[in-house]
Amino acid sequence: MTTRRAPMVVLGALIGLVAIGSFHSSPAALAVATAPAPTSRSAPTPANHSTTPSAAATSGTAVAPSTVRSQTGSTVNYNYGTLAVSVTVQGKTITNVSVPSLNDGGNSYSQSLDSMSIPILTKEAMAAQSANIHSVSGASYTSAGFIQSLQSALTALGM
Repeated sequence: MTTRRAPMVVLGALIGLVAIGSFHSSPAALAVATAPAPTSRSAPTPANHSTTPSAAATSGTAVAPSTVRSQTGSTVNYNYGTLAVSVTVQGKTITNVSVPSLNDGGNSYSQSLDSMSIPILTKEAMAAQSANIHSVSGASYTSAGFIQSLQSALTALGM
């Protein structure tokens, strides 16, 4: 009887592996906070960087390659708290990505995920020179919030 069962077990296992391998999930929809959220951690903006787009960026004219501009994206609720991403660009090149506003309510689990995932997301954004980056496995909410805020900052900078 076990010789008849073995092929069925192997076939069932293969079907299950194929089903798991082809499963694709999508992140939950995130809401953008309308009021500034209190921050638990913050970094000062450098004095020589503007936090708003220059007149050239908003008027649609070309930006000089040496123009350094900074923009903070919208504050995003990512299910464990709120975060905002700041981007500094020189011309059309991203020179710095940071998270000046992060409030995870003191949740130690969220803090450990954030401390692991945000440096990876920052590095990916710098390498991609856009918000078209991969999510960090195990930190999909943080990743989705980071990407959404990053994209809003880049859009405001005209990139």
